[in-house]
Amino acid sequence: MKSITKEVCYVKQLELFHPFKYTYEKFDFTFIDLFAGIGGFRIALEELGGKCLGYSEVDKEAIKVYESNFKNLPEASLGDIRKINKLPFEVDVVVGGVPCQPWSVAGKLKGFEDPRGKLWLDTIRVVEINKPKVFIFENVKGLIEPINRKSFEYIVNSFAIIGYSVKSQLLNSYDFGVPQNRERVFIVGIRNDLEHHKNFSFPEPLEIKPKLYSFIEGVQHCSKFSKSKLAAEILFGEKIPRSRNRFQKNDELNDFFIFCDTRDGHTTIHSWDIIRTSEREKLICYTILKNRRKKQYGAKDGNPLSFEVLAQLIPKLKQKELNKLIEKNILRYIENEGYEFVNSKNSTGINGVYRVFLPHSDIIPTLTATGNKDYIAKISIEGCENPEEYKSKFIKEIYKKKKFKPISAKDAGRLQGFPDWFIMAENEDTAKKQFGNAVPIPVVYHLMKTLLNQVKFDQKL
Repeated sequence: MKSITKEVCYVKQLELFHPFKYTYEKFDFTFIDLFAGIGGFRIALEELGGKCLGYSEVDKEAIKVYESNFKNLPEASLGDIRKINKLPFEVDVVVGGVPCQPWSVAGKLKGFEDPRGKLWLDTIRVVEINKPKVFIFENVKGLIEPINRKSFEYIVNSFAIIGYSVKSQLLNSYDFGVPQNRERVFIVGIRNDLEHHKNFSFPEPLEIKPKLYSFIEGVQHCSKFSKSKLAAEILFGEKIPRSRNRFQKNDELNDFFIFCDTRDGHTTIHSWDIIRTSEREKLICYTILKNRRKKQYGAKDGNPLSFEVLAQLIPKLKQKELNKLIEKNILRYIENEGYEFVNSKNSTGINGVYRVFLPHSDIIPTLTATGNKDYIAKISIEGCENPEEYKSKFIKEIYKKKKFKPISAKDAGRLQGFPDWFIMAENEDTAKKQFGNAVPIPVVYHLMKTLLNQVKFDQKL
């Protein structure tokens, strides 16, 4: 009995690394891979039995990686989507991750005014000319935000006009077996002449609850980790922050630490926590932190505070005390305005570190092409009865001893569901950028399998 349980656990563990290893369902269909990137869609569809007839990509570095991983005939490259017209073959499925920058904050939300936004028009055109049975397209959450609502409705209505029943849904990578909090909108179209074109429903979340330590190399495995339960008022005081997400329990310590001087919280690490500072210096810093956003001191979301203001807030304040904090690179003085933190932008972190996630965490935030300052601790922390002990232990055992690591390209690949056989770009930064741009493979796999079953594609024997 013990060996059987052990074997089941082992199989589940392997499924996390190789999401398709124990799947035997194969279907008979062909597809083309638009905006192919490094092949995330293709891996998922080929695992389900699909045959790729062509791919479209213009990024030369992505094409190198794509072609090193997949066997392609020379004519399989369809080139720039803007030049694709009637294909010399019939195709069952069209998939692709249409460029997302026009609909994201990082891309300045230009939508169809961005040349990359107009690629949706080419996508619609290619579908209309070639009339595949089904299609799946992926994009950022921003595409369905209120600011882009009209553009999104235009896209959906355009597909409906050319003969497709269209549905969309926001899917999170975490719900399909990888520990990444990555929400993406998936648009599914089924040709109206197919018998089951109105029956499609999106896949339900899997029962697998992944943890970071199962995917990241070189960190402590915490399968027997237990979290302490603490009252919400101990963790947050009088008010629980509205910014908390589904992965943060109100009666548990956070699974991550944020390095930030301009905000506070039970796992926020400030610059005055990690270098030698007196209680008096800490008081000065906290006074600035608590007052910098008050409207009486200015209209900014964070205002420099003058010596006169600080002298009213801090009894017997001396100029030399502020000068000492400037010497320690915690404060800086802005001419005619006052004192502010050197680390005055939230996402820049401190000393190149923004967040450190413990290995027992459920998730890492969304991986991006531009990268971030997120790290993974090599060990976990448990047995703490209050936030002060938790923070102190983290600084002493993890931060000071440098027991944390950046997310490597291989880590990023696994967090996107790429199998270990995948040949990534030789340059580490290029590989991380490409994985950040990629589609999460397990999401596509389970979405496509659901679609193939519901639309009644033939299964291979």
